[in-house]
Amino acid sequence: SIEEDANRKRSDVAFHTPDADRSPTRRVILVGKLLLQALLAGAILFGAYKGMQQLILTKPEVPTRQAREIVYTVQTAPVEIRDHAPTLNLYGEIRAARTADLRALVAGEIIRVNPDLEAGATLDAGAELVEIDPFQYRGAVTEARANLTEARAGLVEARGRVATEEGNVERALEQLAFAERDLDRASQLRESGAVTERTVDERSLIVSQRKQAVEQRRNALAVERARVEQQQAAIERLEWRLAQAEKNLSDTVLKAPFDAVVREENAAVGRLVNVNDVIAALYDRNALEVRLTLSDNQYGRILSDTGNVIGRPVEVLWYIGGEPVRYEGEIVRVGADAALARGGIDAFASVRVTPDQPALRPGAFVEVRVADRTYENSARIPEAALYGTDHVYVMEDGRTVRRDVRPVAFDGTHLIVEGDLASGDTLIVTRLDEAGEGVRVAEPKAPSEPEAQTPAPSAAPGDAPQGTR
Repeated sequence: SIEEDANRKRSDVAFHTPDADRSPTRRVILVGKLLLQALLAGAILFGAYKGMQQLILTKPEVPTRQAREIVYTVQTAPVEIRDHAPTLNLYGEIRAARTADLRALVAGEIIRVNPDLEAGATLDAGAELVEIDPFQYRGAVTEARANLTEARAGLVEARGRVATEEGNVERALEQLAFAERDLDRASQLRESGAVTERTVDERSLIVSQRKQAVEQRRNALAVERARVEQQQAAIERLEWRLAQAEKNLSDTVLKAPFDAVVREENAAVGRLVNVNDVIAALYDRNALEVRLTLSDNQYGRILSDTGNVIGRPVEVLWYIGGEPVRYEGEIVRVGADAALARGGIDAFASVRVTPDQPALRPGAFVEVRVADRTYENSARIPEAALYGTDHVYVMEDGRTVRRDVRPVAFDGTHLIVEGDLASGDTLIVTRLDEAGEGVRVAEPKAPSEPEAQTPAPSAAPGDAPQGTR
């Protein structure tokens, strides 16, 4: 069969001639086929067109919904134009403003210790902490008092001798006066020859003796007065020794100098202590302060506002048990040097603790709130109400109206702004997707009324043109 096929192909090639393809009948048949195919394709396209047109003309009408304007339900807040001061949220550490290391003022054996003298315990001012054996100090007081009594008696005796010498001086002066008058009479009688010259000389000798006696009495009086002064000096010295002995006796009992909390204690009955040994370390529980650091900008703003940082009120929050305890206070002083390590200036504020509040403890980490600079004629708005960096929207006649503002300070989640706002404006605080001029908005209705508005979805800050849906 393979050979037959090969012979057939060779015979076709051998007997094929160009004249056979060019016959008229074959060409007519070929043209007829082409025309028939063209007519068939045109008929199919025409039928498809007519069918599509019929479908379009007979389609049912679709009902259309009339476009309506969207009304956004928004939260609003009234605008109040007044002086606003943002709050600085700082952090600080509680410190004891007054501390004391109580030391033994006298040496001896401790014979009594206050049972409340323990670390963390509270003591009232004047409470006795420890007592040192007072035996030898009581003896010193007794001896000093006896010496003083003896010296005072000696002073009385010396003053008596002074009084005696003063009387002797007066008597000597009287005797001198009598002798001088007697000499004058003798001198007058000598001129008349009634007495001799020897009598006058005898009277003159007596006058001289009386003068010598007066001088001796005066010198003796001076000596006695000097002895009185010496005795007075001795009494003052003995009084000081008595006072010192009494003070040493009182120092045998160590007392709390103020209302205190015990930090450390080192006392026990039977312990021998020397002068200047530390017995206890205390701090004043009513003199607590917080150290906070103000940055250079914060410190400068407060200074430009009032001219002084001292006296500015603060609020101290101590978070214990998950809830903050609030204390009031005020700045009482500013650090002497700039706190370079903390990047600012240290300020110290006293803290007032009322009896119904938990007692603060030094070392506690607290939050401190301080009023910043006061901005006059400003508004305090939620941070979410600001669009971009320079405008907000208010509601007027149910539509949004743009107002240009300038933020001047942050106050937590709020901003202090200045600009076109006025007191009584209704500020839109809900962020809108399509925020812009003329957007229709409404405030939430009461729960009893049907809700007809669409809540405004949350969107990133920015503006979008008004549209209808």
